Amino acid sequence: MTTLADRTVAALRTTHDDLTAFVRDLDAADLTRPSGCSEWTVAQVLSHLGSGAEIGLATLRAAQEGRDAPDSDFMNSVWDRWNAKGPKEQAEDFAPADAELVSAYESLDATAREELRIKLGFLPEPGDVALVAGMRLNETALHTWDVRVAFDPAAALAPETAGVLTDLHAGPLGFLIGFIGRSDALDPRLATTLRVETTGPERVLGLTLGETVGFSEAPERADVVLSLPAEAWIRLLTGRLAPEHTPAPVTVTGDGVTLEDLRRVFPGF
Repeated sequence: MTTLADRTVAALRTTHDDLTAFVRDLDAADLTRPSGCSEWTVAQVLSHLGSGAEIGLATLRAAQEGRDAPDSDFMNSVWDRWNAKGPKEQAEDFAPADAELVSAYESLDATAREELRIKLGFLPEPGDVALVAGMRLNETALHTWDVRVAFDPAAALAPETAGVLTDLHAGPLGFLIGFIGRSDALDPRLATTLRVETTGPERVLGLTLGETVGFSEAPERADVVLSLPAEAWIRLLTGRLAPEHTPAPVTVTGDGVTLEDLRRVFPGF
């Protein structure tokens, strides 16, 4: 049986292969272009992913060996080293660092993918492989988009990866929406539960907006229905669905909440 952890690890490989193939053809001018992250160049996005891969691998190895997770001193030293690299070196060093982390996840057997618990300093409890690898997939897939959109305004997340991320956000990563969603972005009188219908893959979700932002059971009847491709849904949640990057199939029907309202609820990171 293919588990969510299996699908997540497979998507990590696909995302890695896609980004490394794309970056391989970039020249010096390309690497210093502004990326989809407003404050980072393309090379700085790759540096962020490379340092994150190095920290992620150390964290995974610590869990496998029963040691404490890397501390802040270790993480700061990794970030400082990567930040000191030039754009070309950041791009070149990203690929092997990320490949090593992806390979480490791929090497986990079925038991480890089910039972291993990985400590992260910002979570109250250790997470399983689906959660921790899912957080890495969320990061790499979105930053892959940040790189690609620098060259193509119509860039989109890969459909299979978007499907895995949709299930992750509705499952083990569901807690993130409370951090990335701004409950104060809308008039409290607009509190409602939206019915979210995605395609590619087809999913039906409930999104509650009010004093808090969170997932819920999808209402059979809803005042507002959001219909969109799964990849656009993930980009909306992470502040990457600006008007110039919104595909035609995105629609909001009903009264009380607009797509622009949702963009304010999810400003991104």
